[in-house]
Amino acid sequence: MIKNNSIKAFEEAKKFIAGGVNSPVRSFKQVNSNPIFFKKGKGCYLTDVDENIYIDCVSSWGPLLFGHCDENLIKSITDCAKNSTTFGAPTILENQMAKKIIELVPSIDLVRMVNSGTEATMSAIRLARGYTNKNLILKFSGNYHGHGDSFLTKSGSGLMGLNLPNSLGVTKNTAKETLNAEFNNISSVKDLVKKYNNKIAAVIIEPIAGNMGLVKSKINFLKNLRQICDENEILLIFDEVMSGFRVAKGGAQEIYGVTPDLTTLGKIIGGGLPVGAYGGKRKIMEKLAPNGPVYQAGTLSGNPLAMSAGLSILNKLNDNVFSQLEETSSNIQEGIEKIIKKYKTKAIIQRQGSMMTLFFTNLKNIRNYKDAQKCNISNYSKYFNIMLENGVYLPPSQFEAMFISTAIKDNDINKIIHANEIALKKIK
Repeated sequence: MIKNNSIKAFEEAKKFIAGGVNSPVRSFKQVNSNPIFFKKGKGCYLTDVDENIYIDCVSSWGPLLFGHCDENLIKSITDCAKNSTTFGAPTILENQMAKKIIELVPSIDLVRMVNSGTEATMSAIRLARGYTNKNLILKFSGNYHGHGDSFLTKSGSGLMGLNLPNSLGVTKNTAKETLNAEFNNISSVKDLVKKYNNKIAAVIIEPIAGNMGLVKSKINFLKNLRQICDENEILLIFDEVMSGFRVAKGGAQEIYGVTPDLTTLGKIIGGGLPVGAYGGKRKIMEKLAPNGPVYQAGTLSGNPLAMSAGLSILNKLNDNVFSQLEETSSNIQEGIEKIIKKYKTKAIIQRQGSMMTLFFTNLKNIRNYKDAQKCNISNYSKYFNIMLENGVYLPPSQFEAMFISTAIKDNDINKIIHANEIALKKIK
């Protein structure tokens, strides 16, 4: 596999872009390799600048539910662009998007569009603080809610891979206002709620975590979390930027049957264009300006291109889509698990719908941040690079999830499983 042009492009990028990338995981540092520069995607296939072709198991980190260059999505963007790319003013498309989100996510009465998942989570906790008149936020170690200052304590994803528990530039006072509990451990939540009685504004959680690898909440854990929040007048925020419309039409909250007060969304609602949203109960959302005293604004929020792209995806969601995603993803999982068993590899797969992670671990399951930290990062790095050499593009981090699209067909599944056999045979 030739990588000359990607290597040259990265060397040039480092002259003009901090670190050579615009998002840390793209640097491939966590897999001891050189980043791949892509130029084209079609269906489930990616073509890089050296003309190498890969099966895409990342789907731009989630939004490409139907693969690259979905015909409906491309048509919606081009048709919209003929009228203008932006107005900085209201459009009917925003109304249509809001109605669709509310239709699919019953816990949301009102919604506000923003431009990224980070902006959605930042805005949601500000709203929670403004609504409750309390200052503290409780999050879970290993959950990643974007790069807002309040969240960069014991976060997942890039910070885990870089071995940075916190980020420089986050003040001590900001860090003090964020409490960290252990994922799937309700006792750790109870202890903090008791210790900081009547000071916690909100609990924010990825109900299906994707930034310490794919880790699911236990059903009783989420139900008890809901009860604790109710009893202590704490808002419960579900960060469904990844899981929203990906694991089910109504997201993780549909699967678990637990209703949050606020929900943050992103990824799929923009079809691959920059977008985010947060929404929830009417009485809470009405605290936002211009109706209420909690301020949040964005010049490009509700951008027509993003709204049209997202609607083209949301309008196609039905039971058949999720049945297809489940069948494809389960076939990939089962195929890889047979190989793990065949070669007695110290690894497991965890999956929810079309999200999954292969963990290199001695553990029978990954339940939380501490478990994830015990994974063999070196083995994942070897695995990633062997898979890449065999034409399969995976997340360049042990602590990220694969996102499977409907564009992956039986022949592609066979190629993915075959590549896994080559890789896992070499990793004992």
